[in-house]
Amino acid sequence: MKRIFIKSGLTLAAFSMLLAACSKFDDINQNPKQASESQVQEEFLINSSIIAAQMDPDVAERSFVLYWKSAAHQHLDDGFTSGLANDGWSSAYYNQVTGWLTSINAAVQMSEGKIQKGAINEYTNNLLQVARIWRAYLLTEMSDNFGPVAIDGYKGTTPNFSSVKDVYYFALSELKDASGKLKTDLAPTEALKNLDPSYGYDFKKWQRYANSMRLRLAMRIAEVDAGKAKSEFEAAVSGDLITEMSQTFQVQEKPGWDALSGVMSREWNEQILSTTMENLYNGLGGIKTADQLTDAVYQPYIRPADWAGLQLTDHFPTTSSDPLAGFWFDGLPQAIDPRAYKAFIPAGDFSNPNFSRYPSYNRPAWEQTARALIKNGKDTAKLLEGKMAWNGSTGGDWGEKGTNNRWYYWPGASPRLSQQFRSSTSKRIFFAPWETYFLIAEAAVKGWNVPVGGKAAYEKAISQNFEYWGVSQFIGTYLTSTAYNMVGTSVSWDHTAEPPATHTMNFKNGYTGAPGTVAIKYPVNNLYKNGAVKNDLLTKIITQKYIANMPWLPLEAWSDQRRLGLPFFETPNVEQPLDGLPALNKGNFMTASVKFFPQRLKYPSVVRNTNAQGYDQAVQQLGGTEDVTTPLWWAKKP
Repeated sequence: MKRIFIKSGLTLAAFSMLLAACSKFDDINQNPKQASESQVQEEFLINSSIIAAQMDPDVAERSFVLYWKSAAHQHLDDGFTSGLANDGWSSAYYNQVTGWLTSINAAVQMSEGKIQKGAINEYTNNLLQVARIWRAYLLTEMSDNFGPVAIDGYKGTTPNFSSVKDVYYFALSELKDASGKLKTDLAPTEALKNLDPSYGYDFKKWQRYANSMRLRLAMRIAEVDAGKAKSEFEAAVSGDLITEMSQTFQVQEKPGWDALSGVMSREWNEQILSTTMENLYNGLGGIKTADQLTDAVYQPYIRPADWAGLQLTDHFPTTSSDPLAGFWFDGLPQAIDPRAYKAFIPAGDFSNPNFSRYPSYNRPAWEQTARALIKNGKDTAKLLEGKMAWNGSTGGDWGEKGTNNRWYYWPGASPRLSQQFRSSTSKRIFFAPWETYFLIAEAAVKGWNVPVGGKAAYEKAISQNFEYWGVSQFIGTYLTSTAYNMVGTSVSWDHTAEPPATHTMNFKNGYTGAPGTVAIKYPVNNLYKNGAVKNDLLTKIITQKYIANMPWLPLEAWSDQRRLGLPFFETPNVEQPLDGLPALNKGNFMTASVKFFPQRLKYPSVVRNTNAQGYDQAVQQLGGTEDVTTPLWWAKKP
């Protein structure tokens, strides 16, 4: 089934978004106290920027789903993961993030101007600090996508582009200063609360967010600027942080077609389980499927722990570093991370309230679970029954095997993202407490001064995420598990033994039915410690952070993989050459290289066409090459 994308032209709306900031959200931006414009402008502009950054469906599909979630391997994709960036998609995001920054910069300028003139009220200082904190987030979000961006732009003039290092240094400085200047004992009015969709102007929570964001940014640069990272982290970690779910930076979504519509709500986006997610979930924690899915309907589908599935090499690619390339899993795994079945609902599980019936306008697309394999241009008698088949998919080029495989990309035959994230009724998370603790755990492993030990922080983070998913009943067994997942990583902090090179699994020839055994290799991750390590403390931390942040923080997952090479990402299929990843081929796909995975978005053509000087500055700061595979300053290099 082919994916359907809404096409969009570029609109240069940055300044017009600023002008419309006080009128676009009439239901929220009312002024109950009938104050003058000078008293409410900052509140409206901050509110407008935060709401607009939730992404309307046009830009959410392109950036959050087709770029970020794809780059993070959170679902099946054969576009951006194959190195293919789309100028229209990039333009849509660039145009909108510029608008969000225009609004928030205007809020900063207005507050600073009022302070200089002495025309302030009791909230002016705090609003200035909130605007600076949100601006720091937006600048680094934009930079994490493109690289060098303008720090002091968004004022109607042609901006200069700053290096990624300068952007990060600026953001870290802003977060430190703004956090320190917030008056956290100042209570907001009810009118003011309504103009902050994240925290209701609880200024103590804004301070926590600033400090936790500082941890995130400090850790991002740790591999290239260790001294700066350590000093920033240790200073920030001594302050108040996001440590409880009630402190989470999150914004309520709502159904419709505006900025508050769900970022994953477009019905035509399949959001099928990826091979990366499958390999990380399967076996991890040792919790049996039978203990999770206790209804009798699931039991016949549960397979033995050593089952590899059906070998179908005429219809499934073998040109990927996926350890089970060429196999199709025909049931539910014996044991699996208990968050897996909450995040991705198996095909045909129609009684599950979170089963997604998207696309609603094409019932067979989600209801039909059996798909034919083709041979010599005709359907064969061989059907792949996707019902309760826990099977991830790898992106890239499937060549003729994909053409002959009607299961490939069919939404009704694969596990797909839970409807709870698709119906625009959830809260979009920007920063949750488990990320704070994962960052502290990573800092502990590095030997930095932190208030909580590495093991305690790691286990606290997992426990909090288990609470979020509603699977806390399994936490005790999970945290002590020494079972390996399909890439050779276990959960227990105290279990760092490396897995064996291979493990023997049983399978069945999918065409003849003949049984067999195969030695499956745990994959080698050349991007991390030259592939020699699969189960050390940092691998555990980032694996758990990756799973915990799914699906709300794909940009963070992508950033971790870019800076560390963790968790393990299988290479895209190369049954035929990938134009977007020319360095990857049939002779080297079993290795891992920075050049095999997208590292950034290319600047949209509007930047080259309207700010040639800034574009040249940016390319120079990238090292002279402006490609999808050009790594950012803080990321791993080829």
